[in-house]
Amino acid sequence: MAKIKNHIELQFLSEPSDVNYGGKVHGGMMMKWIDQAAFACALQWSQTYCVTVYVGGIRFFHPVHIGHLVKMEARIIYTGKTSMHIAVDAFSKPVGQADFVKNTHCIIVFVAVDDNGQPKVIPSFTPKTEKEIAMHGYAIKLMELRKSIDKEMEPYIV
Repeated sequence: MAKIKNHIELQFLSEPSDVNYGGKVHGGMMMKWIDQAAFACALQWSQTYCVTVYVGGIRFFHPVHIGHLVKMEARIIYTGKTSMHIAVDAFSKPVGQADFVKNTHCIIVFVAVDDNGQPKVIPSFTPKTEKEIAMHGYAIKLMELRKSIDKEMEPYIV
């Protein structure tokens, strides 16, 4: 059996239809691309359909300009029994330049589901490199923080 990759990279050009009133790529478009890259990563890892259950900590560092090459990097950083925590980083650069600039960072959690929409067991991710171990720890810290955030939000989400 071939080893399942824990990461994926997508590259494409931003288009004029992605523009906001300020002449840059719309934040909602960035979120769409982040979700698509994370979904592709989750699908590749789980080998089954997945649903988004959490998006958090999205940060926009720099705008993406129309006509720039966009690179979305998504990687599994933690798995539960049925869930996958995926870190997504977005980068961009003018066509013809060598270096990408980091634009956005986000964590997305997906759950693998079967044909009936029920959670489905997935392969476990074991971090190996120093960076993977650090990101795994980051995911665990974020899970703890989400517990307190969930408690704060509880009165407002009913």
